[in-house]
Amino acid sequence: MAGRPYLSTQARTVIAALHDHPAHWRYGYDIARETGLASGTLYPILCRLADRGLLDTQWEDDPPSGRPRRHLYRLSAAGSATAVDLRSASAPTPKNRHRRLVEEAG
Repeated sequence: MAGRPYLSTQARTVIAALHDHPAHWRYGYDIARETGLASGTLYPILCRLADRGLLDTQWEDDPPSGRPRRHLYRLSAAGSATAVDLRSASAPTPKNRHRRLVEEAG
C-alpha cells in the first residue's frame, strides 16, 4: 500500500463493509449496524473517505413519504482498489498464519 494514506482500523472496517456489497448504495445507519460503529465515529469517517475520493456519495432520489432523504455511500473505483489492497495486505503469510493458529489454539 505504498503511497496510500493511512487508514484507521475503523476506516478499514467501513471500507471492508462497503466492499462486501460493492454495487449497492448504502446509507449510514445500515453501515453502522454492520460495523458496530457509533454515528459519532462513522459519519466523520465517511466524510474523510469521500474527501479522499474513496467513496461515491449521493442523496436518495425518492424517499418514502414522511421520511427525509438519506445520504448514500458506495466505494469508488479508488476505494475498491484500496479494499483489495487492504485484503491482500492482511492475507495470512506463512509466518502470521502460524501465529494466528497458535493464538486460536489458546
